[in-house]
Amino acid sequence: MKDRITLRFLAAPTDAGADGRTVQAGRVLEWIDKAGYACAVSWSASYCVTAYVGNVHFTRPIAPGELIEARARIIHTGRSSMQVLVTVLAADARDGSFTAATDCLLVFVAVDDAGSSRAVPPWSPHDDDDELLSRGAVQRIEARRAIHEEMQAQDYTEAGTGPRSLFRFLAAPSDVNWGGNAHGGIVMRWIDEAAFACATSWAGRDAVAVYSGGIHFYSPVHIGDLVEVEARLIHTGAHSMHLSVRVRAGSLIDGERRLTTQCMTVFVIPGVDGRAAPVPAMRLETDEDRRLDAHARDLIARRAQLLAIPVPG
Repeated sequence: MKDRITLRFLAAPTDAGADGRTVQAGRVLEWIDKAGYACAVSWSASYCVTAYVGNVHFTRPIAPGELIEARARIIHTGRSSMQVLVTVLAADARDGSFTAATDCLLVFVAVDDAGSSRAVPPWSPHDDDDELLSRGAVQRIEARRAIHEEMQAQDYTEAGTGPRSLFRFLAAPSDVNWGGNAHGGIVMRWIDEAAFACATSWAGRDAVAVYSGGIHFYSPVHIGDLVEVEARLIHTGAHSMHLSVRVRAGSLIDGERRLTTQCMTVFVIPGVDGRAAPVPAMRLETDEDRRLDAHARDLIARRAQLLAIPVPG
């Protein structure tokens, strides 16, 4: 069916993170975006851009050499938008027994040659599973909008004392898709790398991503743009580190940087017993520190109220 697609491939040694034993979260986010993009393009018969990625829970590690399936399916359409559910599963290639590693919801927008949004064919559920998924997607629209507005309302200034990492580099030709813009998956990998650097520096040992959400894409990154990815720790729980990540990009000539992407991501320190280890507490020194800490707590509470989308087995 045109409303779903499955990509299958092997996780490569080059996909591994700093420990060399497990695939980095940023690479999994790339796979998610590629599968979702392929599904959206197939349905709309149009070039599409990633507008949103949310509620990415990393439920089990993936090892290099494992067989990967990235399953994407349309679960709701608007005038020009498509909500796509992507599930990533992994298996030992010798037995092919797949288990889920993560799932998330993406929103793609179909655009024409001029970059303006264009209408997509309306989608209707085929069966009870589709109906349930579609209902879940619709129920999240208003909650997602409220969370987005809350994230946009925050200011990040030099008054904040939270630890941060800043990556700065040029967008390369290998980073872009056939539309000439950086893949959403590539941008998400940049986000994960900057957040990993910040979380690991704070923890004093390797940290791993367990959640990414509220990834909103506002404008494209072009070849040759100077890209700045800043990750800032804004809240620590007993066993978690919550980071806000913002991506800016712009021409080297005019020197202006526009906000292209923002998100929240959560890292933990793996413990020897498989549970998350305690995290050093961040001191809240300034009004901005306290405001951003309260913001993170608010997002935690809002997301806890969201009903889970029932992912088919």
